[in-house]
Amino acid sequence: MFSRATSDETAPHTALPTDDILCRWAARDRSAARVFTRGAAVAVASPALSVHDRLVVTGPAGDAIPLVRDVLAEVGRHYRLFGDRGLVDAVVMALPELRPTSGFGWMDRTGSAAVPPDGTADWLPPAAAPAVTSLLDRAFPDSYAYPGRPGSDDRWAGVLPPDGSGAPLAVAALAWCAPGVGMLGGVATAPAARGRGLGRQVCAFVLAEALAAYGTAALIVDDGNTPALRLYRSLGLAYRPLRAAFFPAA
Repeated sequence: MFSRATSDETAPHTALPTDDILCRWAARDRSAARVFTRGAAVAVASPALSVHDRLVVTGPAGDAIPLVRDVLAEVGRHYRLFGDRGLVDAVVMALPELRPTSGFGWMDRTGSAAVPPDGTADWLPPAAAPAVTSLLDRAFPDSYAYPGRPGSDDRWAGVLPPDGSGAPLAVAALAWCAPGVGMLGGVATAPAARGRGLGRQVCAFVLAEALAAYGTAALIVDDGNTPALRLYRSLGLAYRPLRAAFFPAA
C-alpha cells in the first residue's frame, strides 16, 4: 500500500474523493486506476487513458505539488501529468525536470443537447471500420481514437454520401468514456467534403448520444484549432484550459 509522508491512496472500492470531471474521467476503470490524495488535492493515475498513461491532478498547488512528486515516485516517471493549465504550470515550476506541452482545452456540456441532430449522421456498423481508418489516415492521422484501438470502444458515427452508399464523409467516435462522462474523439471530415457542415452534423449527433447515455459529454481540443473551437462552442460546450507535462526520455 502506498504510504509517503501525508499522501494517501484511496481504496478502489471507495467513492472518488472529488467531483471534478477530469478525475472522474481518469478514474473510468477503478480496477486499473489508482487514486491518491494529499490535503485538498487529488491525483488519479490511469494507464492507457487516451493512449498515454496519465496522472490527472486537481486541487490547490500547495497540496498538489508534493502529491505529484510522491505519486510519480510510486507509479513511474512514464506517467504524463494532466490538469488545469495554471496548476500544471505551478507543478512544472516546482519540478523543473518536467517538460510542459502546449496548451489545449477540455470542453464539456451537461444536460440536453444545445443543437439537436438533424438526422444526417448515424452510428456506423462494425464493417465500416476500414473506411473509418482510411478517412482518419487521410484527414486526421494524429487522432488518438482509431477503430480497434484499445479504449476507442468501436462506437463510430458517420455521415454517408447522400445516396447512403460508399465510405463515410465525416466521422466521430465515443472513446475512453467513463461513468457519467461520454468522450468524443476522432472527429474528421474527408478533405474533399469539407466546407459542407458535415463535421458539425456528426458532432451534433454524437454529442446528443453522449448526453443521453452519460449525462455529460466532453472532448479535448488543441488551442490552435480555431475552426474546431468555434464548432464546439457553437454546439454548447464550455472551454477549460489544460496542459500536460512529461519527463523527457532518458
